[in-house]
Amino acid sequence: MTSSSVLDLAAVVPVVVLEDAADAVPLARALVAGGLPAIEVTLRTAAALDAIEAIAAEVPGAVVGAGTVISARNVSDTVAAGARFLVSPGWTDSLLDAMKASEVPFLPGVSTTSEVVALLERGVSEMKFFPAEAAGGTAYLKALSAPLPQARFCPTGGISLASAPTYLALPNVGCVGGSWMVPGDAVAAKDWARVERLAGEAAALRD
Repeated sequence: MTSSSVLDLAAVVPVVVLEDAADAVPLARALVAGGLPAIEVTLRTAAALDAIEAIAAEVPGAVVGAGTVISARNVSDTVAAGARFLVSPGWTDSLLDAMKASEVPFLPGVSTTSEVVALLERGVSEMKFFPAEAAGGTAYLKALSAPLPQARFCPTGGISLASAPTYLALPNVGCVGGSWMVPGDAVAAKDWARVERLAGEAAALRD
């Protein structure tokens, strides 16, 4: 799988924060059943690595990735746990080197034109645009598409079911990241049917 296939797996990549690794497998199964196979589990909780490992082992239809990757240690730990792609909120030279060395597809985070140009200089053309809404949203990405058409993005941060189609209509957007299909109250209630329904609505955005 190349990094471009991360952008092309689904219209939406769920951004998942799990407090309890026991929720990982049923949550992932609900997302896959709804049509969202690419799942970004963020490293914001102590349960994240165990959650990635469980999804990788027990949900064959899922392509599990790791988000909030900010160090070489994060790269090695998540790949060892079974992560099949990596997403960072930003990047440094050392982090980029570690992600490249992992041979796992990755989306380094950018929010400025200079960061985009610097990544293109390093041979990276696929990126996360974060925090999307706060950093200028669709207007900013549309402005980038003319001078930097070779850059493709997965915007994440503040995107909703209502705003996602505007992003997806842009020529330089491959997918969007969001958490609206995994609301905290649904996860806490283990309401996997609701998660599957919301995932189905998100997956249909590509049609």
